Amino acid sequence: MGSILAILCSGQGGQHAGMFDMLANCPEAFPIFDDAARVLGQDPRVFVKQTETDKLYTNKNGQILCCAMALALSAVLEKYLLGQKILYAGYSVGELSAWGLAGCLTPRQVFDLAVRRAELMNAVSPPGAGLAGIAGLPRSLIEEIAEKTGVWIAIANTEESVVLGGASHALDKALELALKAGAATARRLNVSVPSHTPLLIDAVAPLQDYILSLHGKSPRVGARLISGLDGEPIFRSEDGAQRLAKQVATTVRWDACMEACLEAGSHRVLELGPGKALARMAATSILKDASIRAVEDFHSLSGVLDWLE
Repeated sequence: MGSILAILCSGQGGQHAGMFDMLANCPEAFPIFDDAARVLGQDPRVFVKQTETDKLYTNKNGQILCCAMALALSAVLEKYLLGQKILYAGYSVGELSAWGLAGCLTPRQVFDLAVRRAELMNAVSPPGAGLAGIAGLPRSLIEEIAEKTGVWIAIANTEESVVLGGASHALDKALELALKAGAATARRLNVSVPSHTPLLIDAVAPLQDYILSLHGKSPRVGARLISGLDGEPIFRSEDGAQRLAKQVATTVRWDACMEACLEAGSHRVLELGPGKALARMAATSILKDASIRAVEDFHSLSGVLDWLE
């Protein structure tokens, strides 16, 4: 297969006050900011600068902001990407953005879906739970620790890097065991919802019903949309709805998404942000030989455009 640009849509965790600075004055992004303001209650460019930092990381706000970043960037870059074959993959909530960028949902639908997804997740999430990251241990050992402490692998990043989800006391015990076993990294994440674990199973059916009610389209010509659930392509929105809903309570196989990028012949990989976590993971994965950048690697939009050209 010929070369294809892989665009990665970031999940929550990298929100910050300057996340929209590069795009703040780009007219192409204004409609996206307007759509985000409708559900956020304030222009996201203003919200990230005037709101307490903790509020940037609430489930609802975080999902809206991450989608706003990806959709706004895509709107600005659209004319520079015309005619290119593009693979879209999204990390957790980033998969909603990927659906929008692939043409399956309108920006307004993406934001409405983000809000509904957050509401359903919050409604069924038990108190005193969350996520934690572990890196630098073999997957088999991490799986043993997870089973022993009663937590789940929420996101499989690489063979030695995962996100765990579960009750806070169980996560703390898992981190303790991971550090004793020699983990390079073992820390709690700034997330209070145990996403992608069976604890959220009651959110799946109503979320699937909502996604189906949006009557999404198939990916547009030239766009390849990858499911975070298994790394497989989505050809029809009806088929993808089940997987998109299921991923809130099931392990996200980001490692499989990276394999899909490699198999598609992706020699260039761009993470839209916020943050650079996906680009860092790609650079240490089977994609290490590709040209990999995050938008936030650049100091200006012109730098992004130069790299794309």
